[in-house]
Amino acid sequence: MADHSTQGRLAGKVAVVTGAGSGIGRAAAMLFAREGARVVCADRSGHEKEAAAEIGTAAVAVRVDVASSADVAAMIDTATREFGRLDVLFNNAGFGGESRPLAEIDEETFDELVAVNLKGVFLGMKYGIAAMLASGGGSVINTASTAGVVGWKGKAAYSAAKGGVVQLTRSAALDYARQNVRVNAICPGMTWTGLANADPDGSSTPPEDLRPPQPMGRWGLPRELAAAALFLASDESSFVTGTAIPVDGGYLAR
Repeated sequence: MADHSTQGRLAGKVAVVTGAGSGIGRAAAMLFAREGARVVCADRSGHEKEAAAEIGTAAVAVRVDVASSADVAAMIDTATREFGRLDVLFNNAGFGGESRPLAEIDEETFDELVAVNLKGVFLGMKYGIAAMLASGGGSVINTASTAGVVGWKGKAAYSAAKGGVVQLTRSAALDYARQNVRVNAICPGMTWTGLANADPDGSSTPPEDLRPPQPMGRWGLPRELAAAALFLASDESSFVTGTAIPVDGGYLAR
């Protein structure tokens, strides 16, 4: 069980983390709790319950389909009802889909990728920012991708959706810059999560013979992405808004 610190970098804050059942989201939920936050662990996999149970009394689990307006509204309502406010929203839930050339992507697949990866972020911000304004402000962190900056072969729909996340982030940051709501994104490179066949709890390690094409020569780890999200969630980043920060082992610097 994670220790719930009252002296950490998120002491007194309430956070919602989507995709909290595995990978980056799970690592972030655990880290946020260790740093003093009360956390709503949101996911549609069922693993959100395990994450919340590991954290303990400082967390609640919510099943949410981030593409559903009703689900997202209920998720934010849970945070304010259970913990009294919302300070941090980490819109992290997403999926990559199969790799196919653009002309081979069927319309249903395209719609689902956009619904989860882009509309889900929009809905999270729509309801989350309203709750933050009611309690004096907050920090939104969106998980984009390096694919949303440079594009990935075989991932046209995913890349387009993640590129949309970057632009939603920048535009929303301008909308609320004077209302004490900061909006930023992280752009992971290739990270050892369920999208790469890692275990949900992050216990497995990347195989040595499977190295991604990143200058650092290794996979990113969920805890490394969670650390970047923690910085953006905390008051240490109080003058940072409208950014899309690569956390990618040098991938975008090539």
